[in-house]
Amino acid sequence: MVRTIVVWCPDWPVVAAEIVDGYPADEPVAVLHANRVLATSPAARAEGVRRGLRKREAQGRCPHLIVLEHDPGRDMRAFEPVLMAVEELVPGVETLRPGACALAARGPARYYGGEAEAAERIVEQIAQRCDVEAQAGIAEGTFAAGLAARAGVLVAPGETAGFLADLSIAALGRPALADLLRRLGIHTLSEFAALPGADVLARFGFDAALAHRLAGGRDERPLAPRRPPPDLDVTETFDEPVERVDAAAFAARALAERLHERLQQHGLACTRLGIEATTVTGQELLRTWRHDGLLSVNAIADRLRWQLDGWLKSRYSPNSGIIRLRLVPEGVVEHLGLQPGLWGEAGEERDRAHRALTRVQGLLGPDAVLTAVLDGGRADSSRIRLVAFGDERVAQGTDAPWPGRLPSPSPATVYPVPLPAVVADKDGQVVRVSGRLELSGAPASVRIGEEQAVGVVAWAGPWPVDERWWDEDGARRRARFQLQLADERAILAVLEEGTWHVEGLYD
Repeated sequence: MVRTIVVWCPDWPVVAAEIVDGYPADEPVAVLHANRVLATSPAARAEGVRRGLRKREAQGRCPHLIVLEHDPGRDMRAFEPVLMAVEELVPGVETLRPGACALAARGPARYYGGEAEAAERIVEQIAQRCDVEAQAGIAEGTFAAGLAARAGVLVAPGETAGFLADLSIAALGRPALADLLRRLGIHTLSEFAALPGADVLARFGFDAALAHRLAGGRDERPLAPRRPPPDLDVTETFDEPVERVDAAAFAARALAERLHERLQQHGLACTRLGIEATTVTGQELLRTWRHDGLLSVNAIADRLRWQLDGWLKSRYSPNSGIIRLRLVPEGVVEHLGLQPGLWGEAGEERDRAHRALTRVQGLLGPDAVLTAVLDGGRADSSRIRLVAFGDERVAQGTDAPWPGRLPSPSPATVYPVPLPAVVADKDGQVVRVSGRLELSGAPASVRIGEEQAVGVVAWAGPWPVDERWWDEDGARRRARFQLQLADERAILAVLEEGTWHVEGLYD
């Protein structure tokens, strides 16, 4: 199992209330959920307020208790700076809940010289950046590491099962299961882990079987670290201060191209742009530009040039040159149009390619360059229509009903000449379809050409090719089926005027 570091911030709902709403965490404070105490401050615990008490009982023990309602959004908002502080040291952090996060121990341990050193560095980072108390625990698996973090211990490799052995069954976090096990005489995790796993699953269900694995130190759930947001802003520092508009315009173009390229790499487009500038004297200037559409590289360069022009020529302009520029895309949206196109990056080589194709048409004729249009039709081969390059590429009949159209998924292989076949029911009689789409019998076997008959394990259909096509005696002229064979093949079969054929083969 993976050695895991869990960082836990004690009494987080109370701490979050202090960070976000300003409630004093050094006074008796209790956070309630469903009229029961969820978390308390140290001062409240000193007055006898414990987790799980009802509101009236908690106020009876501490009359001056500050009672707050649980707000998960507030807890997560306050915890976000803690996650960012941890990610400054170690990437790949998984948020367990507000107030607790996990990360793999191997990378930090190798970088900082050991697991203890890595845990100490992370706790110190949180204290310095966020002024928040935190504890770290290390063990095999997230469950054991979380309990180690609450105890403030670092479990040595291979000793996770021994660390869990003497802990109370309540550590599983399943009150109903813990109460049932206590009534059966099971009080510790080691006693629960000693039970046969199959018996636990049969007697208590799947969730208890999972808890049984956790009690034995067999937590095999892999970490699911969150991906930090990409760093999209670009910065340029000048050796000589920029004081002229022409020099500013040149710098604006280069910086805009760098920002546009970085957004392209992530498939994003900018809708709101922040422009920051720093002067020689340390003065900081900031403006935000909004745009109804998507900001292209030219639009970014224009707005940066306009802003620099305004700063350098205005009577309120800075009293010294600009030595640093920074572009911050404050509003971004996904934009697949910025992904690489057929001819290099989108838009860069498109005009050149179009000129070349037009030249070929001028030499060889309009039909020398064709493009494909997905159109309406029954078979895949008939749905592709070729039109001359430059002509209007409009699909025709894609929304119209097509009786007999190939059902999804499409076959991987389509035979140009259908293969003769015989589809029979369990009595060996050839399957027929009536005008009401009723089968004479369920398909039980298929014989394709001269092959041996193969059993049918599943089938779907029939789908009519044309609602008007049936014989005078009511027999369907043409209908399609999908058949799953016992030899793991899947075929598209057609019954036409009493004769079976195979049109396609599925992978």
